[in-house]
Amino acid sequence: MLKIHSFEFNPFNENTYLLWDDETKETAIIDPGCYDELEKSELKNFIEEQNLIPKLLINTHCHIDHILGVSFIKENYDVKYLIPEKDLPLHKNALSQGQMFGFDLVELPEPDEFITEEKIISIGQEELKPLFTPGHTAGEYCLYSEKNKICITGDVLFHQSIGRTDLWGGDYDTLIRSIRTKLLTLPDDTRIFPGHGIDSTIGIERKQNPFLTNI
Repeated sequence: MLKIHSFEFNPFNENTYLLWDDETKETAIIDPGCYDELEKSELKNFIEEQNLIPKLLINTHCHIDHILGVSFIKENYDVKYLIPEKDLPLHKNALSQGQMFGFDLVELPEPDEFITEEKIISIGQEELKPLFTPGHTAGEYCLYSEKNKICITGDVLFHQSIGRTDLWGGDYDTLIRSIRTKLLTLPDDTRIFPGHGIDSTIGIERKQNPFLTNI
């Protein structure tokens, strides 16, 4: 069974997720936004208390609030690092992103692999299927577990909202198309876990999200 735990980190109130196989304890750290020492300790202590074994570090996209903890994770755990290839310019400009918002960052480690829809992501005996969902950024992916009825939606789809499209690589029509063709096709009881705010379900967002009721 795939277990999930969320943390709310940094001034952007970004959701960092741990997903792990309850049998093997192998773990994926998704969008680490931990920045200060207190946040880093909170994440590290949880991993130790639950006896988790970090194996993967995944960025759904590479905006500053989702990458603040990348270097910390790579320094402390032996993990494979995955990002969307089309977000590589954001990744390479992490220091500039940080300076814009007053964050002191070191240069990010290079990714080990790029996310694609052709590659299933394994966490122990569990699997995540990447769904290419550009629009908030040029390369963003959501991560879907059909078996566990879970989808990590990054900054694509939120409870009662959608990702902003006025940043680099953003495009409103592309985002709506991604949501319509990749997310609204999922079963209504699929739980979504967004990059900010509370979790929801595909069914709730299909019926109640004001950005989606007319598409």
